[in-house]
Amino acid sequence: MTDKDTAVLAEVDDEGTGWLSLNRPASHNAFDDALIAEMTAKLRTFAAEERVRAVVVRGCGRSFSAGADLNWMRRMGEATQAENVADALRLAELLETLDRLPKPTLALVNGAAYGGGVGLVAACDIAIAARSAVFAMTEVRLGLIPAVISPHVLAAIGSRQARRYFISAESFDAEEALRIGLIHDVVEPDGLEAAGRRMLATLAANGVQAMAEVKILTREVAGRPIDASLMRDTAERIARARASEDGRARIAAFIESRSKRAKRP
Repeated sequence: MTDKDTAVLAEVDDEGTGWLSLNRPASHNAFDDALIAEMTAKLRTFAAEERVRAVVVRGCGRSFSAGADLNWMRRMGEATQAENVADALRLAELLETLDRLPKPTLALVNGAAYGGGVGLVAACDIAIAARSAVFAMTEVRLGLIPAVISPHVLAAIGSRQARRYFISAESFDAEEALRIGLIHDVVEPDGLEAAGRRMLATLAANGVQAMAEVKILTREVAGRPIDASLMRDTAERIARARASEDGRARIAAFIESRSKRAKRP
C-alpha cells in the first residue's frame, strides 16, 4: 500500500514523537469509516510503543479536517438505527482513544477544522493553530447535531461557548479559538511545525509516567467537590509519584544540579 492509499500516515521520529497525518487532502481530510478505523488503530499502536513519548496530529494539504465525509453521511442515512449507532460509536471510540492516550498529544491545526475536526482538536492535550486556520461546527446546517464530539468540545470551551457555536454553526478564526480555549497558541502558518517542535522539546524534559498520571488526574478531579474524599485521593496520588522510581531519580538529579550551581564561583 502506498502513502496515497493510506488514510492516515504514521511515523515515529528519532526523538520518540509519533506523527499522525490525516492523508485525504483531496477531500480536506474528511472522516469516513476507513479513516476512523485506521486512526484508532494507529493511536493504539503508539500507546503501546514504549519508544513513543508524545503524539502529534496534523492534516496533509490545506486543511486539518473538514469533519464527516458527506458521501459517508449519505450512506449512513440509509442504514438502520442499530448500524448508525454502531458507526457513531466508532468515532466516539476514536476521540476517547485520543483523549485517554497515555502520552501527551499535540494538535497542529494547519487549516480548516470543521465538525469532527474540531473534536480532534478538543481531544488533544495541547493545540497550536496557524493564524489562517478556521473552525466551525456546522452540523445543524445539515439537520444534524455535534453529538459525538460534544463531550470533548464542552470540556475544552465550556457550555456557554459551545451552545453558541453548536447552534449558530458560524465559523470563527484562530484568535477566537484561542480566546474561548479551544487552542493554546496561534502562530504564523510557516512557523507551525517549528512551534510544535518547541513544545515537543518542552515535553521531552518531563517524566513520561508523570505526564500520563497528570492526564488521569485532570480527568478524574475536574468538577469534583473539594472534600475529604478528594483531599485523600490527591494526597495518595502525590505519595505514589514521590515514591516512584522516576520521581525519586528526578528529584535527586534536580537537587544535585542545584547543589552544583550553588558551588560555582
